[in-house]
This record gives sequence, structure tokens and C-alpha cells, in this order.
Amino acid sequence: MEWFTAPDYWLARLVFQRALAVVYLVAFLTAALQFRALLGERGLTPVPRFVERVPFGRAPSLFQWRYSDRLFAGCAWAGCAVSAALVAGLDSLLPLWGGMLLWLVPWTLYLSIVNVGQTWYSFGWESLLLETGFVAVFLGNEEVAPPVVVLLLLRWLLFRVEFGAGLIKMRGDECWRKLTCLDHHHETQPMPGPLSWFFHHLPRPLHRVEVAANHVTQLVVPFLLFVPHPVSTAAAALMIATQLWLVLSGNFSWLNWVTIVLALSVVRFPADPPSVAAAPLWYEVVVLAVAASLVFLSHRPVRNMISRRQVMNRSFDSLHLVNTYGAFGSVSRVRYEVVIEGTADETAREDGDWRAYEFKGKPGDPHRWPRQFAPYHLRLDWLMWFAALSPSYAGPWFATFVERLLENDRATLRLLRSSPFPPDAPPRFVRARLFRYRYTTWRELRETGACWERTYVREYLPPTRLTASR
Repeated sequence: MEWFTAPDYWLARLVFQRALAVVYLVAFLTAALQFRALLGERGLTPVPRFVERVPFGRAPSLFQWRYSDRLFAGCAWAGCAVSAALVAGLDSLLPLWGGMLLWLVPWTLYLSIVNVGQTWYSFGWESLLLETGFVAVFLGNEEVAPPVVVLLLLRWLLFRVEFGAGLIKMRGDECWRKLTCLDHHHETQPMPGPLSWFFHHLPRPLHRVEVAANHVTQLVVPFLLFVPHPVSTAAAALMIATQLWLVLSGNFSWLNWVTIVLALSVVRFPADPPSVAAAPLWYEVVVLAVAASLVFLSHRPVRNMISRRQVMNRSFDSLHLVNTYGAFGSVSRVRYEVVIEGTADETAREDGDWRAYEFKGKPGDPHRWPRQFAPYHLRLDWLMWFAALSPSYAGPWFATFVERLLENDRATLRLLRSSPFPPDAPPRFVRARLFRYRYTTWRELRETGACWERTYVREYLPPTRLTASR
């Protein structure tokens, strides 16, 4: 079938595949370096405890059959190795079916991780990576030209990401309709980046322009993805520019980067296509069958998008094949942070020698400037932002986290930037206090060198120590 392939998009496929493999690599590296303290056998929310109560059908995963920290580490590092091989182009050296199977490996491994990841893996970028990765399996390699229907599936996914995010904003917080959300967002977002302070201090009229431009990019431009080149390429380029602006303004894991990767699949690069053989019949049948299945499953996110009760970041099936997306339907006006402190004193006095634990990305010391971590994702730091909003968000894991600090647990301490206690002398007591944080002004920054100013609000967790039985 001559219409089945689009040879002019061979370079777009190549760029898309290599970029997606890089995101996979980051995701697996994040899992490999953080899982033991979060999900391991002595983690804050252990996988073995999770699989005991959640059946395979609700959370398909290799770890439903067997779990050990060594097996999880093996899967995560294997995912890193396969992703690196895909970055290097190993799939192009294999037969068509072999390349497809190779792309299926990271999807299967990461699905196994996400489906037992619990609250640490409950965000939209996990489902987005899985949905994108599944579609990528059927893009083929250098043996055939890119299939038109798969390219359209990628555009359909990009449309849902952007349009869904735009709708959730218009239906959510009124500040999006009033164009005032960015008066607060850069200061109150979960994990600010090194430039977020400067973005916050941009003139307010420019903030209005930013929000208006965002609405255009998310509510109008997505429809242009289905218009022939060069309009579709221009629409994708505009989305890429918008996402890069977001990359500069904060740390949002790989959400922006996967969106950029999807937009790259739309760009028609000015390069002559190589000569390739016609797609084999079996490949055409498989691609068309998968495409028809995904289109059928798409009725659920479509119904969600047009609903007045639209929800964001929800998977409609346990394989994360088709999902709904969206972010920041509401924007916090005030930033709260939980500051965790320990003391080696015999008694927990209010005026005792309390020393603060510092996190890698979460604001703590007002003089410490935020760093850029995305697309690498600091899962504990991200969840600490939710813990500051309400203790209920931290209910499943916060008490265990404090217990691990009292034990000077090595795996847990590796998640932090620094501990105020030596490895052989854990604290006797740990407490948590809630502070209100705000960005300093230009004058305050010059006078104090601090990018944050904080005010004590209340006790979050009273001084706690290990029980005698432990």
C-alpha cells in the first residue's frame, strides 16, 4: 500500500526515536538510583507489601511474580543499557521485527516499575512516557519508511497532551482566565529551578502575555498539527519553543521533554529520504490493528476532555496505553515548606541544638539557590511539596521516612543533599516544622544574598524518637 508510509518523515522518526531513548535512559537511571529507599524491601512504601494487596490485573508487572531489591536493580539497570543501545541506534542494525522487539523491552520494564511505583510514580509524565513508548514500538526502523498511521497516532497523543492541559486550565483556577496565574506560579511550583526567581520577577504585563500565549499554544495550535506541512511543522516548532520556555522556568521531570520529543515527530526536516523497501504485509497488518485498537480506546480520554468534570493525569487502563493529561489546573498562592530537623540532645527542648536536613531540590536554606535537575526526577523532593500542602498527602510514607532518618539509614540519606549527623551518630530526636516561603525582592537579594525569605507557621511533627523496642 503506497499510502501506508511517509518517506519524507524518515529523519523526524530518527530524531524522535533517539530523543525518546534518551528520556527512557533518564527514567531508568532515576529508578535505579532511588528505588531502594522509596520502594525497596525496607523502603518507605515497599513493593512486596503493595503486590500482596493489589492483583496482577490491576497492576501488571514483572514484580507481581517475584520481588527482590536485586531484581528491581537488575531491571532498572537493564533498562538503562537497552535505552543506551537505542540511543546508539542498535534498532537500525536489526531486522524490522528485531527492532520492534527491542523497543518493546524498555516499555515492558518501565511499565513493571510504574505499576508498583505507588505514590512515587503517580504523575502524568509516567503514563506519557509509557504511551509514547508503546506507539514508538511500531514506528519501524531503516528497513521501511515511517508508517503514516503511527505518525498520526503521535500527533493525536501530542494533541491530547496540549489540548487537555489547556482545557483543565480554563475550567480550573480563575487566575488562568484572568491571566494572573504566573504572578504566583514560579514562586509556588513544586520544584523551582535556577531561573525561577528571575521568571517570578518579570514585569506583570509580561506574565499576562505568557499566560495568553500559553492558551493559544494549548487551545488553538494543537488543531494545526493535522494540517499538511509546512503549517504542521510550524505548529510543532511553536510547541517546542513553549516547552523550552517551561524547561527554563522550573523542574518538571521529563514532562516537557517528552512533549518536545512528540513535537519532533511532526517536524518535516529538509532532507532527502533514503531508498527503502516496501513495508511487508505482516507489518502493515500489525500496525493497522494496533492503530485501530488505540483509536477505539481513545474514546475515554475524549469523553474526559469534553466533560465539565474533566480530570487530569489519569490512566484508563492498566497498561497505560491511552491516558488523559493536564497540569496545574489550580495554582497555589502561597508556598509552604516542611523543614525537617534533628538533634542529638538527650531531651527534645525547643531551644535545643536542632540541625536541618537539606534536600537536593526542595527549598530549605534560604541562601541556597535552586538547581536544575529535570529531566532527572527527584521523587522525594517532589512529594515533600505535596506534604507541605496537607499531611494527608504524606500519610503513607512520612512516618517511615522520619524513622529512617532516626536510624541514619544509608539508602534514605542518599536521597538528601546533606545530613547534619555523622553516619555513626544518628539523631536522638527528629521533628518537622512548617514554614511559609516567598522569593526575596531585588533589594533583599542584594542586601542578604538570600533568594528566599521564610516565616515559621506551625509545628508539623512534634519531636519523635525511636521506641525502646526498636
